[in-house]
Amino acid sequence: MNQPGLRERKKQKTRWAIQEHALRLFAEQGYDATTVEQIAEAAEVSPSTFFRYFGTKEDVVSDDRYDELIVAGIEAAPAGLGPLATMRHALQASLGDLKPGENEQILTRMRLVLSVPALRARTMTNLLDSTNAFAPPLAQRLGRDPDDFDVRAFVTGCMTAAAVGVFAWYDADGRADLGELIDRAVAAVGELAY
Repeated sequence: MNQPGLRERKKQKTRWAIQEHALRLFAEQGYDATTVEQIAEAAEVSPSTFFRYFGTKEDVVSDDRYDELIVAGIEAAPAGLGPLATMRHALQASLGDLKPGENEQILTRMRLVLSVPALRARTMTNLLDSTNAFAPPLAQRLGRDPDDFDVRAFVTGCMTAAAVGVFAWYDADGRADLGELIDRAVAAVGELAY
């Protein structure tokens, strides 16, 4: 895999700093009481820089790198895997790339999503965005059209099942094995289909 250049690494570092400060401020002050200006000041960037990285305040909570990791996992899955095994492989590969401290950040983001109505509403948009990202590479593996209805329905089912695993992990306050719960939930899609 190609390593990103210095410019891309700096941009990613700025993005993470903005997101980290935003999550901290949301936890300290509450989501609604925290302004974009406060986030920008804490991250030592201008509000216009904030908006170059995140289109809205909701985006600073919902945007993450996991979709691109899952797409890469679908594309890198061994040949011969069926659709369910490919999705399980991709989800496991993306979870294997978690950095130290990322589990706590995921918990913080989930607390926000579950407590802020605007963020809960955003979850449906995120599910549709994930389907739009994952269906084309899976369809390509299967020799189908990128907009194939069945592939899109299957991917949405897998991602909804994965969400059940994430919620079970959240309910355990992050003390369970996230990867195991997600894999178990997605595997159930295939096991109970027969």
